[in-house]
Amino acid sequence: MSGHQPRQPRMFRSGPATPLAAGAAAACLARAAYAALSRRPPGGGNLWTRTNHRGEPVTLVEGPALTVASVAVSALGPGLAPRVRAALAVAGAGSAAFGGYDDLAGSGSRRGFRGHLGALAQGEVTTGAVKLGGIGATGLVSAMLLGGGPTDVAVNAGLVAGGANLLNLFDLRPGRALKVALASGTLLAGGARGGRSPATSLRAVAAPLGAAAALLPEDLGERAMLGDAGANALGALLGVAAATSLSRPARLVLLAAITGLTAASEVVSFTAVIERTPALRWLDMLGRRPVPAAPVPGRDDPPPAEPREAGASAAATSQ
Repeated sequence: MSGHQPRQPRMFRSGPATPLAAGAAAACLARAAYAALSRRPPGGGNLWTRTNHRGEPVTLVEGPALTVASVAVSALGPGLAPRVRAALAVAGAGSAAFGGYDDLAGSGSRRGFRGHLGALAQGEVTTGAVKLGGIGATGLVSAMLLGGGPTDVAVNAGLVAGGANLLNLFDLRPGRALKVALASGTLLAGGARGGRSPATSLRAVAAPLGAAAALLPEDLGERAMLGDAGANALGALLGVAAATSLSRPARLVLLAAITGLTAASEVVSFTAVIERTPALRWLDMLGRRPVPAAPVPGRDDPPPAEPREAGASAAATSQ
């Protein structure tokens, strides 16, 4: 190890097993953080309790637990350049902070890009608008930390902010957002061989994927949910991994896909598409509790960019 770099803990020194060690460390830390936050939720349990698609209470502390584990382990930087560690820390912590603000303070009266921007045009600043602006700024700072010319910075900022928002759109059913993140991160780690730094990609996704895998049982068991804080943070971290490892053409294709899916979500229900597609429905139900025998009236997808279901109304009634 060169003399100008800080000495890392032995388990995090760069080597073939480094990503595995980082993933395992993040998994252990995520479980510990989740247990601690579940015992003593900051501000009390009611503040962090929401109602899921069955009308049952779930906790939002899964999101902060995942963020703490992912950011802490990534910041130790097993085999990662300091600028990548910094970008991961900013993306994860910043997105979680703005997402958590919307989780805890949002009213739920305005949803989606159209809802928040429409309110802004009428002079109303919603928590969702603050979150969108904050995550956009977080993406820009992360991209600037990664470096590159103006084009690279713009593309990378879009990947970080767009990834944060898009993953949140999948957090509408138990385990769905985590499954999407695990699949996307695995594809990213395995498909970056033709990019700028495949090793960096694997090391950058190790901690977020380890934390996600560790908390998946809580999500599938409908005891907890990511909320905006967790989904935004996880999506942003995957965005940084893509930005730092993929070639520019690959990043442009990925950004176009993120933009297209986000635009489609304004007019198409992801849940409806999944329910109509047998393979997707099977994957979506994998590990989940059986669906209710009859649908609950009014329990279709809410407009995007909000927690999984009825969060704001549950928070209001619990106060």
